[in-house]
Amino acid sequence: MSKFSFAFSPCPNDTFMFEAIFNNRIDLRGYKFDIHLDDVSQLNRSAVMGQFDISKISYSAYSLVSHQYQLLNSGSALGHNCGPLLIAKSKIDGKDIKNCSVAIPGANTTANLLLSLAFPELSNKKEYIFSEIEDAIVKGDVDLGLIIHENRFTYEKRGLVKIQDLGEYWESTTKCPIPLGGI
Repeated sequence: MSKFSFAFSPCPNDTFMFEAIFNNRIDLRGYKFDIHLDDVSQLNRSAVMGQFDISKISYSAYSLVSHQYQLLNSGSALGHNCGPLLIAKSKIDGKDIKNCSVAIPGANTTANLLLSLAFPELSNKKEYIFSEIEDAIVKGDVDLGLIIHENRFTYEKRGLVKIQDLGEYWESTTKCPIPLGGI
């Protein structure tokens, strides 16, 4: 019997993909998994340290661990019309964005990579757990926030506005789906 440590995020697509493993709903053929749930930014850092046998990782961080991890043929998250959003309390003119502070869900996340491609002059970035980014904007701790996961469907209820859909930016620039993360 083999036991593997397996880390993924509590985001809806990960929990949906791995629920059957997590709750022993399928025949695991003698394999056992020690499950760890964590924020995507922490998963990227843990992978760099080689902490888990199997781990979700942002595609933008994979180059940092490709010498010790191999991507699996399944379990990837590729997005279409569901990329990260840059949001704020009110509209901000594009030329003023470079002077803003922005909450990001992690330095080595695909979201931050897309932000850096779309706004290379934006440098005042602060890392937050993805679920705390909207609060940071509302409280005035930052001017902008880079949101991922289900937050893209709820930010307007908090009175926040979209500045840029970075998924649309990526797809219009590359004509490819957004490479979010892999296992």
